[in-house]
Amino acid sequence: MRPKILDDVYGQDHILAPGKPLRAAVKNKVPHSMVFWGPPGSGKTTLARIISNEFEAQLLTLSAVESGIKDIRQAITEGQKARRENRATVLFVDEVHRFNKSQQDAFLPHIECGDLIFIGATTENPGFELNSALLSRLKVYVLKKLQLDDLQKIIDRSIQLGSKFLPPDFDISDEAREILVQCAGGDARRVLNFIEVAASFVQAQGVSKVNANLAAEIAGQPLSRFDKRGDTFFELISAMHKSVRGSDPDASLYWLARMFTGGCDPLYVARRVVRIASEDIGNADPNALNVALNAWDTYHRLGTPEGELAIAQAVVYLACCPKSNAVYSAFNLASEDAKTHGSLDVPMHLRNAPTRMMKDLGYGAKYRYAHDEQGGYAHGETYFPSGMERKHYYKPVERGVEKRIKAYMEKLRRQDKSASN
Repeated sequence: MRPKILDDVYGQDHILAPGKPLRAAVKNKVPHSMVFWGPPGSGKTTLARIISNEFEAQLLTLSAVESGIKDIRQAITEGQKARRENRATVLFVDEVHRFNKSQQDAFLPHIECGDLIFIGATTENPGFELNSALLSRLKVYVLKKLQLDDLQKIIDRSIQLGSKFLPPDFDISDEAREILVQCAGGDARRVLNFIEVAASFVQAQGVSKVNANLAAEIAGQPLSRFDKRGDTFFELISAMHKSVRGSDPDASLYWLARMFTGGCDPLYVARRVVRIASEDIGNADPNALNVALNAWDTYHRLGTPEGELAIAQAVVYLACCPKSNAVYSAFNLASEDAKTHGSLDVPMHLRNAPTRMMKDLGYGAKYRYAHDEQGGYAHGETYFPSGMERKHYYKPVERGVEKRIKAYMEKLRRQDKSASN
């Protein structure tokens, strides 16, 4: 079932559509090393194989889960040999984030000199999991989970290409298809596994068509998860989030119950609840974050069903809290400025000076230690880089704890204004 050419790949149009960078590089035979970051079943391994074929290169594969430095050296040696023979080598490293720093560093000179076209695959954020030296030599391509239409096409293709292996007249009803693609969670591998199991069920039961009940059994999810309106998982989590934001504990509990009875992973909900505590409540009630984290921890300790009650408790608490998105909005504004002004140097007075040489160079000079200042505040001091005007991203609301924070910050700013005069 694995696609052999780019035109047979479903999904990932943001990098594979005509004119997009990866397709252009492959079609124009312009090799470069890269890392694919995306969820399971999104096509990382498939793309590596296709790229290797397009470049007419030998393909070497390593799994960072099972491989060590000896395997890395052997792959490098094969790449060097092929290069001497004017042949290209694609080295595909699955789960590349599992390699430690020294293992990642072993690839650096061989990527640099062209011994290897390095292609890594990871489900984790490369910015956190790959060291900066390796990351600087790779182009990061973000793969997305497959859309429902893409999964439907994969089902059609699997039935067409696998017809000689499937029972005669094998078919899947529209309702059953909807259940299978919903339960696949954007994972092509998972939907293909569903088809394989479905074929076995059909053959064993002597029927030719997979219906909704059989599809629900195959997918291991209650049929009630998909009602007539076609509610999806992400619509349910959105409804719960918006109910909490809207301070309606009853609706919040309803949508939470819908997710739990539908087979949703409670840990996913727990992570989302922590996000809500920061995004929609923030410093209006700083305890909300503690409640959310405690619920997450409680579920880890108790599991289902006992731990689900702790998540429900956190959802109710968050729904009843005063709301503020001031921190969320402030962080977004600061992030935009960081992208725009990211190259500005840290002012000398804010730099640490752990060595004598750094002190002699002026690091930390004229820094005002706030605890030694009157009232514990260095009036008029600036902490932004030179060349960037002082900004006020954070604007506390008149609710909850932030009401007191707002009054305090306004007092400090009045003192700053007096100091500047």
